[in-house]
Amino acid sequence: MTEMQTIDIREALRQALDEEMERNANVILMGEEVAEYNGAYKISKGMLNKWGPERIRDTPISEAAFTGMGIGAAMTGLIPIVEFMSFNFSFVAADQIISNAAKLFYMSGGRFSVPIVFRGPNGAAAQVSCQHSHCVESIYGHFPGLIILSPSDAYDSKGLLKAAIRNPNPVLFLENELCYGDKMEIPTEEYLVPIGKAKTVQEGDELTLVTHSRMVDVSKKAVAEFTKKGVSIEVIDLRSIRPLDIATIAHSVRKTGRCVLVEEGHSFGGIAAEVGFQIMEHCFDFLDAPIERVTQKETPLPYSKVLEAHTLPNPERIILAIQKALQ
Repeated sequence: MTEMQTIDIREALRQALDEEMERNANVILMGEEVAEYNGAYKISKGMLNKWGPERIRDTPISEAAFTGMGIGAAMTGLIPIVEFMSFNFSFVAADQIISNAAKLFYMSGGRFSVPIVFRGPNGAAAQVSCQHSHCVESIYGHFPGLIILSPSDAYDSKGLLKAAIRNPNPVLFLENELCYGDKMEIPTEEYLVPIGKAKTVQEGDELTLVTHSRMVDVSKKAVAEFTKKGVSIEVIDLRSIRPLDIATIAHSVRKTGRCVLVEEGHSFGGIAAEVGFQIMEHCFDFLDAPIERVTQKETPLPYSKVLEAHTLPNPERIILAIQKALQ
């Protein structure tokens, strides 16, 4: 029988980092406050004492500089994990990520691989206003050469991060600050979660709901109201944004004939827009109703707690979208 442990996402990520550093001496962690301060979100707690300053490296407050340093280190034999205190700050290093990390394998004719993981919180936290609340998956997902992962629970956070560290390509690993304390049971023994494979969170046959990251739990609250009424809704957690597991999504939509897409980001050019178009390509003849989308409203995110709640997707808006799709 598999031994289980109840831990939160923060500890799951720390275990993944620790286990991969144990497994491979080339794995290093670098970023602002990851060492002496034990990480801005305490994910690297105790790791400086265990692994030392050569492998747990505090950096200056210059994302462009330490991102470039990490890419160079990846090209020459190390496996860097670069922590952004927030993925909003990755915009300062966007040229390094997009023009270098994503392109160097292609531009060098396969001579230089870039095995690097960029990780940190993505999306809105609690009242951090519009400059610190961007969802970056659709921005970086636009560029070939980058793998984009966005887990929603502790099990996937640990298994996907371990898989990301072992992948020879640059990976953006998108966490969420508001989810770090979410707990669940996961195995104590080692496991990996495959990159590029979505997860069916709940099976159903009347409607498919596709979402990812923090919106999985928000969507499940809405779906629970329909379950009470005997309405069978299938919930799919993307987990992997790029590569996208369209096969799992299409299989579900062909079964249910109806679909609601939920994402925390904006609607224009968003992940839901891409998923919706691919559903149209693969499932057009199976759809019994137009696809519905629930996204962040098309405005910079307000600081006000009341306006913030009104702007982000919530169970009430998801319920209305499901009702419309079921008509």
